[in-house]
Amino acid sequence: MSKKPILKVEKLNKTFKLRKSKLMEEQKILHALSDVSLEIFEGETMGIIGESGCGKSTFGRCLVRLHDATSGKILFDGAEINEKKGAELKALRRDIQMIFQDPYSSLNPRKTAGNIIEEPLIVHGIGDTKARKEKVKSLMKEVGLNDQHIHRYPHEFSGGQRQRINVARALALNPKIIVCDEPVSALDVSVQAQVLNLLNSIQRQYNLTMVFISHDLSVIKHVSDRIAIMYLGRIVEICRAEEIYKNPKHPYTQLLLSAIPPETPFEKTKKIELKGEIPSPVGEQVGCPFASRCKHVMDKCRVEIPELIETGDNHRVACFLY
Repeated sequence: MSKKPILKVEKLNKTFKLRKSKLMEEQKILHALSDVSLEIFEGETMGIIGESGCGKSTFGRCLVRLHDATSGKILFDGAEINEKKGAELKALRRDIQMIFQDPYSSLNPRKTAGNIIEEPLIVHGIGDTKARKEKVKSLMKEVGLNDQHIHRYPHEFSGGQRQRINVARALALNPKIIVCDEPVSALDVSVQAQVLNLLNSIQRQYNLTMVFISHDLSVIKHVSDRIAIMYLGRIVEICRAEEIYKNPKHPYTQLLLSAIPPETPFEKTKKIELKGEIPSPVGEQVGCPFASRCKHVMDKCRVEIPELIETGDNHRVACFLY
């Protein structure tokens, strides 16, 4: 892993305007991401984890410009990607690719596997017909598919095979970064292991940088170099993967880890009891987003939003306890 950040996110915000109804007196705003800042280093896997609705997928889509940021910066190799348009944006697509959560809906049902993998090469004008066909065969072999699969349609594959097609398509343009948005959540456990092993193998082979988004604590533990914990659109803790499981500092991280089932039936784990309601992401955000559920809440937490601070050994936490 390089010490050079290939992707730098600074104070990233993303809001959505809710559909206005006759009962609404004024336009309401949903805050999907709020002041998200982190660095992703070349060759590493950055895990992003949190409960459903915390903004993980929105963050991933902002990285690949499927969503435009409301404010803040995303710097790729030092250049602001939110400013790119036309040919510059098209060139960016070659460097940052995405693997989507649903392996079926992310594939065109009217195209064969070979056509799907070849399409990025055609769009970017890479190679002639013969060279592209050879590239498709090579990619399919790398992801564990064979020549017989080239002319099959998505409905003729299993879930794991469809996700392998997605991986091959993402690799077609030789990207520098791949954003994986819950790539194994729709798969059976045994198939999950196969796809995760494939992603690890491909990362080593191509020296890829990965952003791995998941809600599964056991999955993300084994694939990530560092992990960022998200809660209600904000990052509340970042550190090395092994450190976050040994020494979780933010109360929300401690809560998440206490929910992991024990590895053996005889192992005892202390589950943290959760009280309080999740605050609404709609409207003005006041105070720490976890204040309504935190057993350590202080008066300060209800009126101020804590910043991510260094607590030692590249471990950063957004909590007034530190």
